[in-house]
Amino acid sequence: MKLSEKNTEQPVPNPAAEGHLMDHEEMEVTSPWKDTFRELRKNRLAIIGFSVIIFFVLIAIFAPLFTSYTYYEQNLANRLQPPSGEYWLGTDHLGRDIFTRLVYGARVSLMVGFIAVSGALVFGTFLGIIAGYFGRWVDMIISRIFDILLAFPSILLAIAIVAILGPSLQNALLAIAIINIPIFGRLVRSRVISLREEEYIMAAKAQGMKHGRIIFQHILPNSVAPIIVQSTLGFGTAILEAAALGFLGLGAQPPTPEWGQMLADSRDFIQLAPWTVIVPGIAIVLVVLGFNLIGDGLRDALDPKMKN
Repeated sequence: MKLSEKNTEQPVPNPAAEGHLMDHEEMEVTSPWKDTFRELRKNRLAIIGFSVIIFFVLIAIFAPLFTSYTYYEQNLANRLQPPSGEYWLGTDHLGRDIFTRLVYGARVSLMVGFIAVSGALVFGTFLGIIAGYFGRWVDMIISRIFDILLAFPSILLAIAIVAILGPSLQNALLAIAIINIPIFGRLVRSRVISLREEEYIMAAKAQGMKHGRIIFQHILPNSVAPIIVQSTLGFGTAILEAAALGFLGLGAQPPTPEWGQMLADSRDFIQLAPWTVIVPGIAIVLVVLGFNLIGDGLRDALDPKMKN
């Protein structure tokens, strides 16, 4: 009688089963931006800065909901009233409610920061990329323009520009944008000079890739981090410069509520009614400090050397 032989063949591997196991064992891959936000959430000072800015953004957007007065409404019978239940932050020398002018002034200051920084960012980034990527005489001309603009103190250059164009909020925005262009330009230029020597850029050039495609697909995306940090810090600087121009009477004109102009209108009453100076001064300090804290937090989160 013939005995049946046992099946000694090894089991055939199942690719589907192995793939299923690999899916469970695969490590989660996080994007650099998720890592950045995770690091940013750990920074308490940055969170404080975000809270301050969000507070002012909310009161600027919903200003009509916080007050029943208008920012230009005058009541000379109630001039220089101290803070009370009717006037939360008191009144100025024309009887206008300071709280109302403060919340509406937040709109002006934040708008100044956004528009001025956006203009400086666009033109500064464009000139910085052109100078850093192409080099030679293009870099020389653009760099000399940056050097000339940076040779003047920023506030004096802004005053000169507004004095030529005439005092107004629009001209103040233009002046602030112009004086911040070389800051963004030199930052981007230095970044592009270091990136253009990278191997993947050299490989792209060797493959015949056009300059525009290299700039928008490789150079610009790798320059975003320092631009974001500088933009955040630039917001505070722009608001401070707008307040300085407003204090000198070269920025927003009456009756537009602007924090620098509020300081200028109240400087003669600093002893008689100190709240008229303290309130807009504190607002300027808090907003500038908030943007600086956010900028410092972003710099630490985006810098690999600062991570543990």
